[in-house]
Amino acid sequence: MRLNPVDLIVKKRDGGCLTAEEIGFFILGAADDSWPDYQVAAMLMAMFLRGLDTGETAALTLAMAASGDQLDLSGLPGRKVDKHSTGGVADTTTLVLVPLVAACGVPTVKISGRGLGFTGGTIDKLESIPGFRVALGINEALDQVRRDGLVIMAQTDRLTPADRKLYALRDVTGTVESIPLIAASIMSKKIAAGADAIVLDVKCGNGAFMRDLPLARQLARTMVDIGRQVGRKVTAVISDMNQPLGQFIGNTLEVMEAIKVLRGELEGDLLDVCLTLGSEMLLAVDAVRDEGQALQMLRQALESGSALEKFSRLLSSQGGDARIIDQPWRLPQPASRAQWCAPCDGYLTELDTAGLGHLFVALGGGRKTKLDPIDYTAGFILHARLGDYISKGMPLVDIQASDAAKISQVIPALHNLIKLDDKQPTAKPTILDIIRG
Repeated sequence: MRLNPVDLIVKKRDGGCLTAEEIGFFILGAADDSWPDYQVAAMLMAMFLRGLDTGETAALTLAMAASGDQLDLSGLPGRKVDKHSTGGVADTTTLVLVPLVAACGVPTVKISGRGLGFTGGTIDKLESIPGFRVALGINEALDQVRRDGLVIMAQTDRLTPADRKLYALRDVTGTVESIPLIAASIMSKKIAAGADAIVLDVKCGNGAFMRDLPLARQLARTMVDIGRQVGRKVTAVISDMNQPLGQFIGNTLEVMEAIKVLRGELEGDLLDVCLTLGSEMLLAVDAVRDEGQALQMLRQALESGSALEKFSRLLSSQGGDARIIDQPWRLPQPASRAQWCAPCDGYLTELDTAGLGHLFVALGGGRKTKLDPIDYTAGFILHARLGDYISKGMPLVDIQASDAAKISQVIPALHNLIKLDDKQPTAKPTILDIIRG
């Protein structure tokens, strides 16, 4: 029987369960425009209101993954592992994690995106490095992994085109906040990227899309279940985003912070999350027998300098200036700097992380549309973490950018984003939960 868009929309609207064939028909229609936008939007609203069960979500994920190119990593040695973050502020994990895991002997292919909205993008950070190329062909990328053990590249236009179409419509039809649709969007790209195992960093807090732990757990479990349904090993690490993960917010600034971490000069939440994600990545491909061995191997890669050497090879192989490792002044430098100091004594009790992300965009470091130019030098350096005691007049935030007027505009807003109080807040862990398949 010939499938009909209206019949499928009505079926889902009335609470029916769509078959894999019906979902495939919908995704094909969205990708080749045989379903007009109004019918695609109607189906998305029906899915949003009625929900999708585990089988439907898995079928949607596979259909979106199959809507374009899929990477074949079978020619690379061993089992391959991929990592994805749901997005956060000062989330520099990819720049640390990829060379760290590669230094442990696990080939790592990472396809990353640019920043949009208040969360930063790995590709923007890498493009702040003079000469670095993110647009690689598939064969070139695979050759680099065979030679060096790692690659970080931009997503190609042919990877999950149906997902891009659906997301654009969800964004303007009030259907973004659907956990099955979010999970399918994330997992379709990871499956198309070809890895055998996937480790997810699900952010939770005031600087994340998932503001509370129950919702973060629901999203994490949904993605782990999708992995089980489609034969991929998936682990989800839920990490706190009630404050920026690192101390540096900005494209060149986060490159500098990643180098400091790889040098062994900087510890803290960023390194803790990288070690947890790295451990799960090594466990996922059976490179180690347990978490203790994984942590020992990762620490050894840091202490021996092999992780930093992998980062240097990544830069050189993709045209970047590897001299920035020892000479950070070769990165783009800001024309203007300022400092914001504590207005009173007290404990640092609250950071509006999303607010800081939006200020970063206002400073010129992010973009409101995909075509906006960005200032690679713009950003903040934070001098305190939640729970620290601050004395009046102590430097709290360094601000830098190419435009002094933008710095003057964002400084007053910091008063509303950073709160001090007499009472010390209860310390909270950075890793909130780990959900394994």
